[in-house]
Order: sequence, then structure tokens, then C-alpha cells
Amino acid sequence: MNKAQRVEYILQRLQQLYPQPPIPLQHSSPYTLLVAVLLSAQCTDARVNQVTPALFALADNPAAMARLEVDQIQAIIRSCGLSPQKARAIKRLSEILLEEHNGEVPADIDALERLPGVGHKTASVVMSQAFGVPAFPVDTHIHRLAQRWGLSSGKSVTQTERDLKRLFPREAWNRLHLQIIYYGREHCSARSCDGRSCDICRTCYPDRKQPRRTRKA
Repeated sequence: MNKAQRVEYILQRLQQLYPQPPIPLQHSSPYTLLVAVLLSAQCTDARVNQVTPALFALADNPAAMARLEVDQIQAIIRSCGLSPQKARAIKRLSEILLEEHNGEVPADIDALERLPGVGHKTASVVMSQAFGVPAFPVDTHIHRLAQRWGLSSGKSVTQTERDLKRLFPREAWNRLHLQIIYYGREHCSARSCDGRSCDICRTCYPDRKQPRRTRKA
């Protein structure tokens, strides 16, 4: 297969497997999604979903969160890891949303990236999943699979994002982002596949003899 053929096959296969991929982080608003995505840094979605119900029961909007003490927030999110930094970021970004955005999460990636604790990936997830704006957030699964499938060199997540946006149609980005994540977790994880085991790897590279080493993000 050449690259164009791989792209077409991957699009079709992932659509067969995950025609309507659900958003993995539980949320009820752009704000609760923003907080959940922030918490997911270096933490599993499953763990975040265990933690956020208690947090959002106390504060599911910027005004309520800004009234909490950092220690209160940290006590609830402690099991997510990096809890001191995350607690401070959640409180401060909530204050900024009140001060600068009328208590609303802005549908603007630059404004999101200026919030404490919100990097490009988090902002891209919010733009994609909360506002439906085409984006292609790259997590560890996507970074790994893009290399295994010969879609990117993997020199950086920035390069991987740029390569994937160039290869796939814009209207597919939001859905495809989630489809690749689910496929990476279920079929092509770092441990279960070395670039020669899963269905997509075998189909794209049937003659691959050696494990495909991937660069870390």
C-alpha cells in the first residue's frame, strides 16, 4: 500500500469499528469538559471519570469553582496525579473565565491556550468536543499509531498533528481523533502490538518483519 491507500483504508476501517465514537470524558458543559481534559493529563480517562462527579457536585461552573479553596479542589482530585498544580490551575482558570469571559468557556483556541494548565492539546479537545470546531488533538495513542501506520515521522506531537491534518479531510478530524484513540486502546496499544499484530498494522504493512519502534512524544 502507498500512503494514499493506507489513509483510505484507515478511514474506512475505523468508521466500521467506531461509527459514532463517544467522548470518553464525562461532562455536562464546555466548562466541565475543560476541567476534565485538564485533569486527564498524565492520568487515565477512567480515573478522571471516577473523580469528577464529586468535584462537579461541589462546583460545575466557574463561579462555584472560584469560591472553593485550592486545598478543597486538591483533596478531591488527588488521585489524578499532579494534584497541586492542577488544583491551582482549575481555580485560577475559573477566576479568569469570570474576569475576562463572562463566566463562559471561549470558543477560541488562542484564548483557551492562555488559560492556566491548558496547553494546545487540551484546547484542541475542547474546541473539537465542546464546540464542534475541526481539530486534531494528538495524544500518546495517536502519536504512536501515526508512526506505526506510516503517516508521520513522529519527531514531535506538533509534527504528527500537522501531518495528520494534511492527510485526512477536515470534516473527519473530530471523529477520527476519537476513533484512533479507541483503536489504540483496544487493538494497537504500546504492549499488545509492535506494528505487526493488529488488523490495521498487518493490512498496511503485510511484509513488515521487524517491530516498528516509535518515538515518544
